[in-house]
Amino acid sequence: MSADLRSAAERVARQAYAPHSGFHVGAALRSARGQIYLGCNVENAAYPVSSCAERGAISAAVAAEGKDFKLHAIAVVALNAQGDSLPVTPCGACRQILVEFGADAEAGFSAPDGHWQTVRVGDLLPFRFILPDIGSR
Repeated sequence: MSADLRSAAERVARQAYAPHSGFHVGAALRSARGQIYLGCNVENAAYPVSSCAERGAISAAVAAEGKDFKLHAIAVVALNAQGDSLPVTPCGACRQILVEFGADAEAGFSAPDGHWQTVRVGDLLPFRFILPDIGSR
């Protein structure tokens, strides 16, 4: 995992809109084309309509590169309201979207013991949902 992705994720985490939880998350990803895209969480008082940093970065990448976007690596950083690092891994919904764009990509995040962990995206969600081919749609 490159230091530039981790640093970019930390910078964008400071831009997050998290007035309710104080949990600021930033994601920086590198596409297979070598481009970097950023996302941060955006909360809403109705939590289910909030958006995650990882999905924001994926959306930015797809908007820029189109349907052929492929994920190469992603760094996810979480900070509390004081700017202190917190352990975080992508949520289940984010794991599903990440694996669809790059099961072999790297995912980096702060593990519960505080060290930086890098794993293969597919390992985050080993039993992911795959839409079966049901013939004509």
